[in-house]
Amino acid sequence: MRLLGLSAYYHDSAAVLLEDGVIVAAAQEERFSRIKHDSSFPRAAAAWCLTQAHGPLDAVVYSEKPLLKFERILANSIAVAPRGFRAFAAAMPGWLNEKLWLPGVIEDEMVKLGCARVPVHFTGHHEAHAASAFFPSPFNRAAILTLDGVGEWTTTALGRGEGNRLELLREQRFPHSLGLLYSAFTYHCGFRVNSGEYKLMGLAPYGEPRFVDHIMHSLLDLKSDGSFQLDLDYFGFLHGETMTNARFGALFGVAARRSEEPLTQEHCDLARSIQHVTEEIVLRLARTLHTETGEENLCLAGGVALNCVANARLLRDGPFKNIWVQPAAGDAGGALGAALAFHHAAVTAPRVVDGVSDAMRGAFLGPDYSEIEIAAALSARGLTAERLAPEALHARLAVRLEAGDVVGFSQGRAEFGPRALGARSILADARSPEMQRRLNLKIKFRESFRPFAPIVLAERASEYFDLPAPSPYMLFTAPVAANRRSATGHIIEDKTVPAWAQRLMQVRSEIPAVTHVDFSARVQTVDRVANPALHAVLIAFADRTGCPVLVNTSFNVRGEPPVCHPREAIEGFLATDMDVLVLGPFFLEKRTLPAAFVRPAQARTFAPD
Repeated sequence: MRLLGLSAYYHDSAAVLLEDGVIVAAAQEERFSRIKHDSSFPRAAAAWCLTQAHGPLDAVVYSEKPLLKFERILANSIAVAPRGFRAFAAAMPGWLNEKLWLPGVIEDEMVKLGCARVPVHFTGHHEAHAASAFFPSPFNRAAILTLDGVGEWTTTALGRGEGNRLELLREQRFPHSLGLLYSAFTYHCGFRVNSGEYKLMGLAPYGEPRFVDHIMHSLLDLKSDGSFQLDLDYFGFLHGETMTNARFGALFGVAARRSEEPLTQEHCDLARSIQHVTEEIVLRLARTLHTETGEENLCLAGGVALNCVANARLLRDGPFKNIWVQPAAGDAGGALGAALAFHHAAVTAPRVVDGVSDAMRGAFLGPDYSEIEIAAALSARGLTAERLAPEALHARLAVRLEAGDVVGFSQGRAEFGPRALGARSILADARSPEMQRRLNLKIKFRESFRPFAPIVLAERASEYFDLPAPSPYMLFTAPVAANRRSATGHIIEDKTVPAWAQRLMQVRSEIPAVTHVDFSARVQTVDRVANPALHAVLIAFADRTGCPVLVNTSFNVRGEPPVCHPREAIEGFLATDMDVLVLGPFFLEKRTLPAAFVRPAQARTFAPD
């Protein structure tokens, strides 16, 4: 059975090809359209997936039930009328012209892509999240927890899976949503909803949890089982205008920040406080789920499952022995879950799992490009690169990284999901005290407080991090090992940096570029089998320096999605202060290029994100 899973029309549209239950291809529309978090119908992603198919489709499965979602929108609009009419009126054309007629829209889109008409099916949004969490996991049986903003009506679901079946046991319903609560603080601190939540998480360690009581006593009524109700008088999302209102700001004594205004200590304290509350809610839900199911394994999905700090707290303090998080936990992963849910409902063959290996293939499920295509992209830009054999390439990279160069690294199939895992990455020396600041300001063009993640050889991870389990998808934080820490001291004098951010200028460990202000790091462990190219680079670097750790961040700049095609990697390389570009076997150093290649590209401007 050959299935195409789709998600669209909210954020992070995606398409996934499933053949007899095996994930063959998966990609987000943004990687083709170059529109970050693109929500449009995933036409290009679906077209690419179809090129990977070994025959005609049997069905298309969509990751939401549009009529049920429309019911929720209508019910909410009536409940809050006449407020919110402007937002309701703005949304209606999209529903009346397209979303309410999705079966026909999808059929027509498939015909345009050269497919015969096939049946179109729909899964519930949280059913899709649950399927994406459990079915690719290593476990034959597990508890399942899904958390996001909202699907149709559901905002949180607790479930259980065994073999090729899953069931949802209980749910929390809109408008009482952990995802929307966290997004309200994201919005109030001046970051973009459905995009900037990870910024809020990164800001939290600079603050103190001094607003926790305000949240617990005024914003929500939290029960011991993890369920809660929001006091909706403090929020604006029911009316479709803003996430928070004046009463929200008055509660904390902090007005809503505009996106380009300076961050203050109060914003740091808000971030720390909501992070604390989020972790408490997740822990309570997990304990309830453990009590009700008795399972020792837990699978997570939904946008909140990308909160790697909460995941680490759950792994450390929660009741489950093992935790597996879907790497594409947000709405993009819904496309995968929709196809998997339909497949396992239709096919009685048992899932084959070993308790260790998952079915995501390292999340390297997107497009790759041949040497001929890479060479053509270089030639089209007038560039000549050196082609190196693998061992020579890795050795050369280790030399340049040790020298302090920043490397754009594009290898093999692109990642599916929001994390750069070594296929479309920027690499740098984690030992450099200057590297975090340089990467943020000169290459990524983003806020200076943002931390960077380390990659580490899986077999040596315990030497540098207190990590209780492998973390191949960069979905858990871990403390830097105590014996790798160092006394703090200022390394940069910069009076333009606010007082709260001065802590950023301190050396905290042997790997300061990836050590956050609370000594944490969002770790990716790199395995030789799952990620051979990146593993080989780390081995070569460790052989030269003794250190098996590098900085890894996504190969993109502010306001743009990660690069996919070689031409995008080339433009990103030329437009920033990256020193080296590696595309497959091709190696290119910027210092060898005439200034005429670099100056026009570096005049580019980048949109806020």
